[in-house]
Amino acid sequence: MTTQPRSPRLLLLSTVLFAIAGIALLSISHGQEQPAPASITQATTGQPAPAATAPPSGTAPTSAPAAPPRPTVESALPPHGDGPASDQAVQQALEAAWPADLPAADERVLVTAGRALLRADATGIGRARWPNVFSNARQGIAPAFATARFRIQAVIARRDGAPNQAVVHLVWAGQDRGGTYTDLRITDLSFTRAVKKGTVTWTPQPRT
Repeated sequence: MTTQPRSPRLLLLSTVLFAIAGIALLSISHGQEQPAPASITQATTGQPAPAATAPPSGTAPTSAPAAPPRPTVESALPPHGDGPASDQAVQQALEAAWPADLPAADERVLVTAGRALLRADATGIGRARWPNVFSNARQGIAPAFATARFRIQAVIARRDGAPNQAVVHLVWAGQDRGGTYTDLRITDLSFTRAVKKGTVTWTPQPRT
């Protein structure tokens, strides 16, 4: 269930996250300039670079093109793998990429449900709460991620086409059974809204 769905929205979300990492790397390098190596050859192979040859007689030397200006970063964003310190930046990026379009009460309900559903899927905790998502057979499947190393980094809920459809976008970190820890994982969870006797409910849809 935690595999990445293939959708234009997911591609946009991935682009946003890659942009965060890129800005962070630029912000780290800016202001920490190191002297350039004597030559690429010497820096990469340890061998001195061949001596530069003089231009032919009567030919004016050609100056090297000016380097493009470095981008200015107003505030440093935490780099990839920086732990909980990066979560606020990821949350802000999500909110900037997709402005809120749901009533605040609905968004709170969806965000809470999305967090619980993802945790249940990844760690096995609370799967019984979602019988329409986790069948009896799936209830007993061993969790793929360690509870102690599972963390939701950012989450938002937005409309998904029809007025009664919504999607919860989650960015999270976790350590799988093989011991590999990775952050900036992406999962989208779909919900359907229903009104019964004046009560609004949001029901998660099974993943296909």
